[in-house]
Amino acid sequence: MFPTSRISLALVGLYLAQAVPLYLVAAALPPILRANGIGLDVIGGLGILLAPWVLKALWAPWVDRYSHDPRVGRKVIVGGCLLITIGGILTLSTLDPVTDAAIFFPILMAMSLSSATQDIASDGWAVEHLAPADQPGGNALQGSAVALGVVIGGSGTLVLYDLIGWTETLWVMAGLTALLVLPFLRLPETVGQRPLPADRGKPGLLRFLSVEGAWAMLAFALIFRLPEGLVKALEQPFLVDQGFTLSQIGAISGGSAAAVGLFGAMVGAWLIRLWGLLPFLILLICGRTLAFGAFYVAATTGIEPWMLIALSVFDTFLRYIEIVGLFTAFMRFASLRQAATDFTLLTSATLLMYMIGGIVAGQLAEAMGYGPVFLTAALLSGIAGWIALILLPARVRATPLSPATETS
Repeated sequence: MFPTSRISLALVGLYLAQAVPLYLVAAALPPILRANGIGLDVIGGLGILLAPWVLKALWAPWVDRYSHDPRVGRKVIVGGCLLITIGGILTLSTLDPVTDAAIFFPILMAMSLSSATQDIASDGWAVEHLAPADQPGGNALQGSAVALGVVIGGSGTLVLYDLIGWTETLWVMAGLTALLVLPFLRLPETVGQRPLPADRGKPGLLRFLSVEGAWAMLAFALIFRLPEGLVKALEQPFLVDQGFTLSQIGAISGGSAAAVGLFGAMVGAWLIRLWGLLPFLILLICGRTLAFGAFYVAATTGIEPWMLIALSVFDTFLRYIEIVGLFTAFMRFASLRQAATDFTLLTSATLLMYMIGGIVAGQLAEAMGYGPVFLTAALLSGIAGWIALILLPARVRATPLSPATETS
C-alpha cells in the first residue's frame, strides 16, 4: 500500500519542504500583517500570489525536460528553487512587516514562482517513483505532508512569532525547510524509479492533448472540484456570521483540521486499496453532496453550533481524502514520457476551477445570501460529479494498471 521507507521519507520531506514556506505565507503572514496594522486591501491582494500555481503548467514541459537533462537534473531544480525560497524567507526576516510592507510583494512573488516550479519537479519525481500499487499510499503521504505543513508553517509560525518575534521565527522556518528536503536530496534518482521509456521525446502540452482520452481527462479535472470552491470560500465567513469567534474558527480550521486531514488522507488510501478508485470517487461525491446540502440547511433553517463544527470538520475530512483520489487518478493517466507535464496540467486545471468557484461564490453570496450558493454547490456536486465520472478514462478507472501502461 505504501512505498518503501526510503521513498516514503523522501516524499514526505520533499512535500513538507514545499508546504512549510507556502503556509507561512498563505496562513501565517496575513494575520501577522493585520496585527501590525496593515490594511485588508493589501492583505487581500496577496491572493495574486497563487497565480504561478495556476499558470505553472505553461513552463512544466521545460522543467520536465531539464529534470532528465544530465547537465541539470531534478535535484538541481529542486535545490535551486529551495535556495530562492529560503533566500526569500531570510530576506523577509531583515524587513519590518509595517515599514517595509511595500517590499514584501516582489519577494513573495519570487518565492511563489520558485515554489510552483519546485512543485512541478516534485510531482514528476512522485509519478516516476510511485508504482501503481503504491500510488494511493504515496498520495496519502503527500496529503499528510500538506496537513503537517499547515500546522508547522501556519500555526507554528504564529506561535513562534508570539514567543520569539519576527526575525528569529523566519530563521527557524528557513532552517527547518532546508533540513526537511535532505532525505530527498540524498536519495539517488534511480532508487525506486519505475522503468522509463527510452524514447521520451520532447515534453509538451500539445503532446498531452494528443493522447487518447486526454481531453476527457482534462474535462474531468476541470469540473470535479468546481462546486468545492463555492463552499470553501464562504465557510469561514459563514462561521463568523453564525457567531463563532476568530479564535474558535482558528481552532476549527487550524490544528484540528490538520489532524483530520492526516486521518482523512490515510482513510482515502485505504478505501482506494479496498474498493478501487471508481467506487471511492462515487462515495466521495455522495458524501460531498450531502455535506454541501447540510450547509444549505444550516444557512436557511439553522443548526446547533456543535453540529456546524462537526459539519466543517467533516468537510475538511472529505477534502483530504479527495486529494488522495484525484492525485491517484492523475498519476494513472500521466505518461512516464512526460510525467511532470501531464500531472501538473491536471492539477493546475483543478486549482483554476477551484479558484473560479471561490471568486464566483463571493459575488453570489453578496447578492443572494449563503443559502442559494450552498444549494447550488450541492446540486453541482451531484451533477458535475456524475459527468466527471462518465468522462474518466477507462484506463484510469482500472486497477491495477496493466504492465503495458507502465512506460506509456
